[in-house]
Amino acid sequence: MGEVVVLAEQRGGEVREITLEALAAGRKLADKMGLNLAALVLGSVVEKLAEQLSEYCDTVLLTEDERLAQYNSENYQRVISHIVRERSPRVLVMGHTSLGIDLAPRLAVELGFPLITDCIDVEFLDGRLYATRQMYGGKLNARVSAREADGYILTVRPGSFHPSKAAGKGVVVRLAPPELGGEARKRVKGLVAPTESGVSIESADIIVAIGRGIGEKTNIPLAEELAKLLGGVVACSRPIVDKGWLPPDRQVGSSGKTVKPKLYMALGISGAFQHIMGMMNSQLIIAVNKDPNAPIFNIAHYGVVDDLFKIIPALIKKIKEIKGMK
Repeated sequence: MGEVVVLAEQRGGEVREITLEALAAGRKLADKMGLNLAALVLGSVVEKLAEQLSEYCDTVLLTEDERLAQYNSENYQRVISHIVRERSPRVLVMGHTSLGIDLAPRLAVELGFPLITDCIDVEFLDGRLYATRQMYGGKLNARVSAREADGYILTVRPGSFHPSKAAGKGVVVRLAPPELGGEARKRVKGLVAPTESGVSIESADIIVAIGRGIGEKTNIPLAEELAKLLGGVVACSRPIVDKGWLPPDRQVGSSGKTVKPKLYMALGISGAFQHIMGMMNSQLIIAVNKDPNAPIFNIAHYGVVDDLFKIIPALIKKIKEIKGMK
């Protein structure tokens, strides 16, 4: 039985969300083609990660080596290309992240596989692989196909697929790493994490996002109060970060983070396509903007054309009344 193999990403010993999303994309292809879905875990002392991922796939391929503890494109490429040649998967899937962008083209050239990047949907039809990806900065969705080949490589955009656990628990299979040869030319000297606010907008169920319409930095506490009452967090569009009012880890959009909360409230955000690319998969989108022609209304499920400084205080007051707060 053939396979669809998904490369797992980890950071600090934790599975990254993009891995579960990539497994969802892989599951769609595997079910269509009647193939096995496998997660490939590389690292050092990562049995815990393998057990966690076994709930999302049929097989977990585990390769451990001290030289795989930190991501190094040379070592990862050697190991993955060796495994691909041995197992001949139909499709190799990875996230469209800094790791995937670095590694996928290298593997495609070495293995001679067609590569489709930044996919927001995937499909296998009549023996050919098709994918949907955005062009012209997100203004157009294009359905593209790859030439017929023995294997394919895909990178999937974060936030485009919804993770779901498998019906049964997958089997963990240990694979011995190939000979990595001498020391890699690249060396990881250390990891420098960006300064963060301590808030993870990617995992939030409720997001109150602010844009230029918030006016001044002194008005941000109004959005923070609403977010707190709703049990959510505050995010923003790029102009707010550019002004230095909120840290970069709060930015939603193509140059920020991709989110898919249960509720996304866009306050004073016009809806440039760069921002929409980062939140369009939210389950419920509510927009408040004075401009009736604001692009955000094209994707909002509910829209309010009015001054947010009238709407938000009234909403805060109503929520407090319902909660019995003064």
